[in-house]
Amino acid sequence: MAATLLATTATGCAQSVDPIERLGRKAAHAARQAARTHAPPGDTHAYRRWGLPAPLPPAPPASLRPRLHAAGPGLPPVVDHVPTHDKVVFLTYDDGAERDPRFVDLVRELRLPVSMFLTDSVVGPGYAHFARLREVGANVQNHTLDHQPLRGLPYAGQRAEICGQQDKLRKRFGLRPRLFRPPYGTYDPTTLRASADCGISAVVLWTKGRQPLGPGDIVAVGPPLVERTVGLLREIREKGLTVGRLENYL
Repeated sequence: MAATLLATTATGCAQSVDPIERLGRKAAHAARQAARTHAPPGDTHAYRRWGLPAPLPPAPPASLRPRLHAAGPGLPPVVDHVPTHDKVVFLTYDDGAERDPRFVDLVRELRLPVSMFLTDSVVGPGYAHFARLREVGANVQNHTLDHQPLRGLPYAGQRAEICGQQDKLRKRFGLRPRLFRPPYGTYDPTTLRASADCGISAVVLWTKGRQPLGPGDIVAVGPPLVERTVGLLREIREKGLTVGRLENYL
């Protein structure tokens, strides 16, 4: 699972003059500079620009989706670790409060298959930032409308929080997420029933209390996102791991 940077090429008609020549020397120089600055995502130069010694290994094709145990009849599984032998970890980000444009560049240039669990009241007017992240390969998932603790709330309240954000994200992005992360990682059987009724296929927590990182770990990355992510990428590479796309496994 890798984010894709679209490269446009002219096809279908012959050019009698080299396009760079027609730009002129000054424009050609600018084009070469831009090519160096915006090198293909995932290349060695891109990693060095972010202070990393080399690219991560490419993620392997996802093996067969692991068999996850549902929390009960008709209920989604609750996942804090993906049972896989693939040497991948999964990077997840909550809420949507931080909207650093550098993070979009980081995801694009390094082809990071990250998952964003968004809360509507936190994102507020900032959905355009997450649209840009989706364009460079990030996935958007559900983290409720208002980020209130769900455990203990009546069914109607929990359903409103989860289904309400499903509807918001569908209107914003044309999708209804399959994955849901409850605020603060707290939930109860009512949360799972409401999740199922809102079309959620897995309730995603995060891997706690395990060091060092290992295959299948789900990492919840906190702010500052760029600095924390770069630090994690160093650790991931040192452990012989890479970043996988969570949605390919759940």
